[in-house]
Amino acid sequence: MKKNLLLLSFSLLTFATVSAQDNSKKDDKKDASDAVIEHNTYNKWTVEAVAGQSKGTKPYSTGYYSSNPDKVLGSFNFNSFGLGVRYMFSPKFGLKLDGVYEKFENNEKTDSKPFETQQLRFGIQGVINAARLFNIEEQIGRLGLLIHGGFSYARFTPKLDSGIDPDLNQVGESGGVSNVDRTENNLGVMFGVSPEFRVTKRISIIGDFTTVANFRQHFAWDGHYSKQDNNLAGQLVSGSIGLTYSFGSEDLHGDWAIIEDKRLDEIDELDKRIGDLESMMNDADKDGVPDYLDVENNSIAGVAVDTKGRMVDINKNGIPDELESFLQTNYATKETVTQAAASANEEMIKRLINEGYVTTYFDTNKTKPTNVSTEGIDFMLTYLRNNPSASIDIIGNADEIGKTEYNNNLANKRAESVKAILVKAGINPNRLNVVSKGEDTSVDKDSDGARKLVRRVTFKVK
Repeated sequence: MKKNLLLLSFSLLTFATVSAQDNSKKDDKKDASDAVIEHNTYNKWTVEAVAGQSKGTKPYSTGYYSSNPDKVLGSFNFNSFGLGVRYMFSPKFGLKLDGVYEKFENNEKTDSKPFETQQLRFGIQGVINAARLFNIEEQIGRLGLLIHGGFSYARFTPKLDSGIDPDLNQVGESGGVSNVDRTENNLGVMFGVSPEFRVTKRISIIGDFTTVANFRQHFAWDGHYSKQDNNLAGQLVSGSIGLTYSFGSEDLHGDWAIIEDKRLDEIDELDKRIGDLESMMNDADKDGVPDYLDVENNSIAGVAVDTKGRMVDINKNGIPDELESFLQTNYATKETVTQAAASANEEMIKRLINEGYVTTYFDTNKTKPTNVSTEGIDFMLTYLRNNPSASIDIIGNADEIGKTEYNNNLANKRAESVKAILVKAGINPNRLNVVSKGEDTSVDKDSDGARKLVRRVTFKVK
């Protein structure tokens, strides 16, 4: 049995090492420090192979002990070899089954009487991924920590040809002893911690520290059998190191895969919706109509608009009714309002144009006016037809996004585009002068709403 377990342990360790080398070559193509990859699922199965040292702490017969009582630290030798398999029901909790071969014998550097015993121990334990339990897996990167505990079953066998004194008559304070050619079955409880370090996506180095307390035990660890009816209080400690291999459909070891919390996704989605609502409720031209309903988001401040944000112009003469009323009240004669706007109020109209109230807007990186802003061009067409001696500057602007040279050229193209429209409408091109002002730096370039206001063409009457 011992030789078979040793051979199986060596085979599994060799396989894990070769796999680690192969995976390391693949990982070298990527960033070696990439310790965490996000996954919605994780590998649930893990196998492990370990080797280490086990010591029975008590009981021992008089004259027998496994370490030198005169030294704090004793010598270390591998006397235990184990194989295990673990299944994680969830990212935090799982179940582990393992088997360990252990050999106990006297230390040759001590004065202990010679003895040799062996034990085959099996365990079934619950496992807690402590890193996940405390939500620190991202902070500790490749490190990990497992806590495990459960029940053990062991078959303990003394070797009677190991030099045991047949005349020994005491096991601690338990009474008389005798050598018995038999194997004892023991049940106990066990608890341990296992620190981990991930080497590749599927392979990790694991250490383990475990203590076992048996419910009932009649053999001392040196192999002598108690004649009394009372049970001995058997205790065992074990330390080991080895390799684990995680297998499944995912690339990353199940102990390190980050599981996305669906509740966080829902919170992010709600945050996005709230952000969208806030953007929709913006009112760039301050006319009381949110941008998502405003089809004319460049209306003049203080001018009445309809439910879609359009400046009210009932008679369709190109002059908003608010301005038309102002002109009528302050400058009208007995003639019609249109005549007043064309004669007595010519300076007022010219001022409104030169101050930028008549504007045409453009989408990002576009030279064609937006559908809702062609009314500015229509207004200028009416003005030029009513004032055949007037000429104008067509002034192109752009926002600050992009290179300055490109934006200067874009502003010029926007002005040329408006000029072409007016020329096709019958205006003499000699009356139209294209001017590029390039980037307009008067607004916050990080604000989408503000940038809309400077992607425009304005006019200036000469």
